[in-house]
Amino acid sequence: MTAISRRRFLSQCGQSAAAAAAAGSVLAAEAPRERPNIIVMLADDLGYGDVGCFGQRIIKTPWVDRLAQQGIRFTQCYAASTVCAPSRSCTVTGQHSGHTRVRGNDYVPLRPEDPSIGRMMQDAGYRTAIIGKWGLGEPGTTGIPTRQGFDEFFGYLNQVHAHNSFPTELWRNEQIVTLDANRDGKQGAYSNDLFLQESLAFVERNRRRPFFLLWWHTIPHAFPAQRQIEVPEIEPIYRDQSWPDIEKRFASVVTRMDRHLGIMMQRLNKLGLTRNTIILFTSDNGPQAVPPHDPTFFKSSGSLRGIKRDLYEGGICVPTVLRWPGRAPAGTVCDEPWVHYDMMATLADIVGKPVPKGTDGVSVLPLWQGRKAAPHPPFYWEFHEGGFHQAVRMGDWKGVRHGLTKPLELYDLRNDRAETRNVAARHPEVVARMEAFLKTARTESKEFPIKEA
Repeated sequence: MTAISRRRFLSQCGQSAAAAAAAGSVLAAEAPRERPNIIVMLADDLGYGDVGCFGQRIIKTPWVDRLAQQGIRFTQCYAASTVCAPSRSCTVTGQHSGHTRVRGNDYVPLRPEDPSIGRMMQDAGYRTAIIGKWGLGEPGTTGIPTRQGFDEFFGYLNQVHAHNSFPTELWRNEQIVTLDANRDGKQGAYSNDLFLQESLAFVERNRRRPFFLLWWHTIPHAFPAQRQIEVPEIEPIYRDQSWPDIEKRFASVVTRMDRHLGIMMQRLNKLGLTRNTIILFTSDNGPQAVPPHDPTFFKSSGSLRGIKRDLYEGGICVPTVLRWPGRAPAGTVCDEPWVHYDMMATLADIVGKPVPKGTDGVSVLPLWQGRKAAPHPPFYWEFHEGGFHQAVRMGDWKGVRHGLTKPLELYDLRNDRAETRNVAARHPEVVARMEAFLKTARTESKEFPIKEA
């Protein structure tokens, strides 16, 4: 954990952070309550390099940058998968992608016996909600949010339905809500704007009791069928740029989402909840390539190799910022690795509940508080599209394998974050250790059987 000076931090974040910091007054110092509120804001396909405090120099994200200025920026936080549904499943169940039920973008529902972060937080006395994109259970199944420990749900159950940002209907708990503003081809209600309003209302209703909110956007995800990114309008700062239209749209949705974060931060301040609310901002996986959108246009992966659907760093290492006033030291950077399936164990540590059985994550509460943590157990990922792919991280060693019969690639992340040099031939002992781990790291799944490419 390395603290950085204010001047150096602002230079890393760019001018947007300085502008946002100057725009608002000093946050009120409210007396903390016994248990912190928790908001997890999840972007959809936001790359490691898509926000200012992680190196973006073109797209403006002043509120994410300000959040980092007030908290911790994690340079090696991992999504639990490289596509949407399993990434969310791992976060909800606290299991890695070799154990969680939903291991790919398919219509497999969570079951009652699966661990649930929602149920755990309910047991701790929290009001729980998921607002936005779910993807872990179709209507009437055991996987819908209200049957997985969430008191309130508003959004998309189905991830393909989430490809329409101007839907004619969404779900509220177990009922369909009709959106007349989008009927007959109209585009009067942008879903992510609705998610903002629902999230603000949830916070308002529960301001006098502890709450746990998963606020899961569907942007900046591009939509393959339409080959488009939907947004109500191009942001004024991008309109006159000589960019392809879809890149103006991409920049606009990222900035719009950033503004949503700012509105939430201001509302928490107005309600006197700032000091007792944890905000975690992150992404579900790396950036997407949906032509004509090109993830290299804004260098969305930063200096990392790979994009969504890769198990290289660019596909799974995601921009992550945490603000927890009085606990997470402001303006600091943490280079220690952790992964989204650690979230359940970490929150259990915070709220004083036992970690549910059958989970894989560990508490990284020391990292969230700016302290050193014990070495993390090996990280594990698997991916089932285009064959069977696995990745493992042990310390600074990263292994990637494409198929059970293919040789393991080995990378030294301490000296090669971009994974440009496969050093497997030079370190057979590390390869052997990883191969032994991979043999027992996962369980078989009838819904996601191993298929060679």
